Amino acid sequence: MMRFLAGRLTGLFITLSVSSFVVFGALYLAPGSPESVLLGNSTPTPERRAAIREQYGLDDPFMARYLHWLGDILHGDLGTSFVGNQPVSGRIGAVFDTTLYLVGVTAVLIAAIGLGLGLLAALRPGRIDALVSTVTAVVAGVPAFVAASVGISVFAVRLDWFPAYGAGGEGFLGRLHGMVLPALSLALIASALLARVTRAAVRAELDKEYTQTARARGIPGRLIVVRHVLPNAAPPIVTVGGLLVAALFAGTVVVENAFGLPGMGSLLIGSVNQKDFPTVQAVTLLMVTAFVLANLVVDITQQLLDPRLRQGGTA
Repeated sequence: MMRFLAGRLTGLFITLSVSSFVVFGALYLAPGSPESVLLGNSTPTPERRAAIREQYGLDDPFMARYLHWLGDILHGDLGTSFVGNQPVSGRIGAVFDTTLYLVGVTAVLIAAIGLGLGLLAALRPGRIDALVSTVTAVVAGVPAFVAASVGISVFAVRLDWFPAYGAGGEGFLGRLHGMVLPALSLALIASALLARVTRAAVRAELDKEYTQTARARGIPGRLIVVRHVLPNAAPPIVTVGGLLVAALFAGTVVVENAFGLPGMGSLLIGSVNQKDFPTVQAVTLLMVTAFVLANLVVDITQQLLDPRLRQGGTA
């Protein structure tokens, strides 16, 4: 297990290092210059432009700028935003809880809908299985922005069940009420995919010899499913579910903008439009970090669930 953790942590370090270089380099090559954004529509003197470039180190070589930025990141300094000359960490801190809340509610919906439909299809072959399989196949092809548009039109405008814009009311229940429709729009594709994986994994275990033997010995079907089938089917379900949840941080960009949620996705889009390079770099790197860390958690969970993987890692 220790060898496995060391290998995964090494891979995590390499992935984040490469990602940071790509994020910084992509914006370095982006059209437009930072000083033009800082100076706005004014026509600065050459001395003023030179002072701005010196202040932000824009005349330094690429690697020097990258290493300086990376060093600041490692010390917890995400830089200074071009918008209002405020710390990037402050801008992110003001919206991070909204994104985290949205991802949390969406993850719960994915688990409830995906696992529920998958188990229903696996344990009820025939018409129910065919119906669930058809529904999940259709839903899996619906993009998040389409689901958001339909949800706003039907449940917010026509039925007036949920707010069409903003993060909802005050307090836990108010925020939860406001997050249901955005989270559902974000969860549809992922829950459909998880349902199909759950159905396949559970059905494969139900067809194995040990379940047939358990039935022949008179063990109740519900007990077989709970004690034997689900634990053995858990590894692929956890793997896919973890990857789907990890991808939610990137998916929030579309949903937050559709519902006007003040989260990291909205901040990223707004910063791109304003050419606020430090904020774009910081938000993008944080999203990549969240995805990589979620993958690490999935890998560790896999090791804990499947003893065969632990034995293979220690061999």
